[in-house]
Amino acid sequence: MTLAKAYAATSPTSGLEPTKLDRREPGPDDIEIAIEFCGLCHSDVHATRGEWGGNTYPLTPGHEIVGKVSRVGSAVTSFAVGDSVGVGCMVDSCRECENCQAGLEQYCDKGMTGTYGARDKRNGGVITQGGYASSIVVDQNYVLKVPVGLDPAAAAPLLCAGITTYSPLRHLGITAGDAVGVVGLGGLGHMAVKLAKAMGASVTVFTTSAAKAGDARNLGADAVVVSRDEAQMSAAKNTLNAVIDTVAAHHDLNPYLATLKRDGALVQLGLPSGDLPPVNAGPLIRKRLSYGGSLIGGIAETQEMLDFCAEHQVQSEVEVVSATQLNEAYDRMVAGDVKYRFVLDTATL
Repeated sequence: MTLAKAYAATSPTSGLEPTKLDRREPGPDDIEIAIEFCGLCHSDVHATRGEWGGNTYPLTPGHEIVGKVSRVGSAVTSFAVGDSVGVGCMVDSCRECENCQAGLEQYCDKGMTGTYGARDKRNGGVITQGGYASSIVVDQNYVLKVPVGLDPAAAAPLLCAGITTYSPLRHLGITAGDAVGVVGLGGLGHMAVKLAKAMGASVTVFTTSAAKAGDARNLGADAVVVSRDEAQMSAAKNTLNAVIDTVAAHHDLNPYLATLKRDGALVQLGLPSGDLPPVNAGPLIRKRLSYGGSLIGGIAETQEMLDFCAEHQVQSEVEVVSATQLNEAYDRMVAGDVKYRFVLDTATL
């Protein structure tokens, strides 16, 4: 075991506090990573504050990890000490089911092993602890190479926000000439805009706030629709091939389905607490529309996304924070006061 400096919650109300983690010694297939940066995801807030239930404390969150390889196991062949690497939302899966064999480990039939808060079946059933820490040990099959040219702090959120939006865009086959709508302009939404533009699509951002129009255009949006304006929403009908919905709050999907052309698709990424209003089946049938969801991406697709981002110079817009600012950053995330992703500098641990 090696000790890592970290921040953890000891209860849903404790906030994040300094602690030490026991990290396992690297086995033959393991990589030890000296963490440099870790993105703060809104799901970290939900998990740390017990809003999804079922947590085991103490809990160190963080699943947008970028750092340098510090040690490798004897069977590791694709990574070397000093390599820039990343770890996303999962650190293992069954590796045997149909989905794992297809490179879709995020849909593992037996459930993927999350980077934090999950029971690690291959390592004695301990609860995994995440990236708000100075180091982590991960099986080589779940480690990504961070390409040269990506800023490590701005690359960290790509391991969640980036792949969460890249995967549905790729699955839908978005390419030059397509028209994509993005609902919401937060951590996920701003990445959806950048990635869709890099794929050659025209992008329309839907927002409840007219004040965000300038920011949306600065990120690359071709058009901005204020969703509370009925005239603007009416003008957007039948104009889009796909809509990526990143909003995790309660909202009606039917007006966004109306913006789709025949054979269009709406993909839900935001996960509200509680049910959304019912989807009207009429438009689905009359225009052969699809309504679905998407969950991060597999390891191979995540590497593809990182390489794509390096090629097209797509990175997250970040505000780097110190360890002592973590609890304040959580409150600011809840208040929507971030453009567009907080990232922890682990040197401040």
